[in-house]
Amino acid sequence: MFIIRNFILALAHLLDSLISIYIFVLIVRVFMSWFNPNPYHPIAQFLYRITEPVLGLVRRYLPATGGLDFSPLVVILALYFLQNFLVKSLFELALILH
Repeated sequence: MFIIRNFILALAHLLDSLISIYIFVLIVRVFMSWFNPNPYHPIAQFLYRITEPVLGLVRRYLPATGGLDFSPLVVILALYFLQNFLVKSLFELALILH
């Protein structure tokens, strides 16, 4: 049983770290958009490639708001929800298996 418990704990820690990193990347992308970086810079291209699929999906379902893009906010809120619901649920499941 301890193997399943350790696997769930490792999964919870990994998921928590990945969500935190993705939130940080989204925030960096938002700040970069304010300064209009060179679109051919490798860092700008990397940030665009890893965030645009998720942001584009959210933009399809958000109403048009003029010049404001609320998709990063929606994605960050959804990621915080996952972090507080899914990750904490995995931690509690591991505690039950102890």
